[in-house]
Amino acid sequence: MNEKELLDRVPTGLFIGGEWRSSSDGTTIDVEDPATGEVLTSVASATVEDGKAALDAAVGAQDAWSRTAPRERGEMLRAAFELITERADDFALLMTLEMGKPLAQSQGEVTYGAEFFRWFSEEVVRIAGRWAVSPDGATRLMTMKQPVGPTLMITPWNFPLAMGTRKIGPALAAGCTMVLKPAGQTPLTMLALAALLKEVGVPDGVVNVISTSRTSEVMEPLITDPRVRKLTFTGSTPVGKQLVKQSADQLLRVSMELGGNAPFLVFPDADLDKAVDGAMIAKMRNMGEACTAANRFLVHESVADEFAEMFAARMAEQVVGRGTEPGVTVGPLIDDKQRRKVAELVDDATGRGASVVTGGSVTGGAGYFFEPTVLTDVPSQADLFREEIFGPVAPITTFAEDEKAVQMANDTEYGLVAYAYTNDLGRMVRVSEGLHFGMVGINQGIVSNPAAPFGGVKQSGFGREGGPEGIDEYLAVKYVGIAP
Repeated sequence: MNEKELLDRVPTGLFIGGEWRSSSDGTTIDVEDPATGEVLTSVASATVEDGKAALDAAVGAQDAWSRTAPRERGEMLRAAFELITERADDFALLMTLEMGKPLAQSQGEVTYGAEFFRWFSEEVVRIAGRWAVSPDGATRLMTMKQPVGPTLMITPWNFPLAMGTRKIGPALAAGCTMVLKPAGQTPLTMLALAALLKEVGVPDGVVNVISTSRTSEVMEPLITDPRVRKLTFTGSTPVGKQLVKQSADQLLRVSMELGGNAPFLVFPDADLDKAVDGAMIAKMRNMGEACTAANRFLVHESVADEFAEMFAARMAEQVVGRGTEPGVTVGPLIDDKQRRKVAELVDDATGRGASVVTGGSVTGGAGYFFEPTVLTDVPSQADLFREEIFGPVAPITTFAEDEKAVQMANDTEYGLVAYAYTNDLGRMVRVSEGLHFGMVGINQGIVSNPAAPFGGVKQSGFGREGGPEGIDEYLAVKYVGIAP
C-alpha cells in the first residue's frame, strides 16, 4: 500500500486494556518524517492518569496470563512472528517514514525483529527448574521459575520494531504483562505492533502501549509503584542512570541496554576487503545511529593508509536521500539536534588536526542529512573518541602493537561491543579475552542475533536480551524445600 493508506491504517491512540483511547487531556505528539521535516501524523500523548490506567490493566491481567499454558503463549508469539513476516513491507515502510532508514535496512529490521518472537515462542516451553536431594539426605530441593510480574518497558527511536520485540517476546514467553513506552519520535511502529498482538489473540491488558511527550512525569510514578516488578530500558547511559536511581526504592529487577563506544580493530594480517565490508556494516547500519555502531577505527599502521583509502571510496559511493527512494543507501539522521551534534564532533576533530578524507558536512535540503564521512589522523583527545557519534562518521587512528590496540579499545567507560579483524587464530583468542566488552565480533561487522545474549558491561549497562539468557531476565527463581 502507499504511504497515505498505510498511515491512515495505523492506530494513533493509547493502547490500554485492549482498547484504543485518546489521552485523558486530549494532547497529542506530532510524528515527523526526518527526511522532509514534515508531520506524518499525530498520536495521543499519555498523562499521568493514562499511565496509571495502563499499569492497572497490566496488573489486572497478570495472574491470568501467568497461568496461561506455555504452549498457548508460544503459539501466540509464533502467530505474531508469521503475521509480521506476512506484513513485512508495511512495517518496513512505516519505519522508514518515521525513522528515516532506507527501505532495505527497514526490511532487514523486520526480519531481525520478528525473529525474537519466533525464538521466544520456542523458548517458552523450555522454562524449567530442577530437583535434587540435599547433601544430608534429609530434604528434597525443588526450584521453579516463575514470571517476575508486571514490567515497564522504555524503547528508543533507532530500531522502532526490534527494540520492542526483543523485550516483549521474552516477557510474553515468561508470563509477564507490560506497559511499554516507545520513543516520541517513532511511536507508530509499536502502535501497529500492539494492534497485531491483539489480532493474534494476546489477551486484553497483557500488552499496553502508551506514547507520551511527558516521559519523566508519566513514567516516574509507575517506576515507584509497588505493583511493578521489573523495569527494562534501552537508551542513553545518563537516562539509564536516572532510571536506576528511581527504581532503587522499589528494588526493581532492572535491565539496562545503554550507550556504546565500539572500537573496530584491523590487524596487519586482516583481509582488507572483508574488513572494509565489515566496516561499512558496523558503521553505516542505521546511518550510524546504533549503540553497536563502530565508533573508533583502530588500524595497524602498516595497513592504515590502504584501509582508509578503500573505506573512503566505499563511503563516497553511498547515495544519500529519503529512504523510500530507489537506490538510496543513507537516510537522514533522526532530527536536527542529532545532526548538529554530529557536525560539532567533526568540527572538534578537524580543529584538533584530523583530516577529512571524504564527506564532513551537512547535506540535503529540508531533511536532517549528513554526508558519510571518513577522518584520518584523529587525535585521541577528540570528542568523538569519547562520545557516541550516532551518525555516519568514521574516525581512524593507528596502532603499532596488539597490546596497544587492546589498551586503546578498552580506554572508554563503555563496554557494549567491539569488532576485530584478523586471520590469526591465536590473536583472535587473545584479543577476544582482552577486550572489556559484553560482545565481540571477530571478522564480522554485526553481532546482533536473536539467538545470542545481547548486552554490555561497565557503563553500557547490565542484563541480556536474546538467546537462552534473555527469558531469564523475566523469571524469578523460587526454592521449595520438601521433607520426604
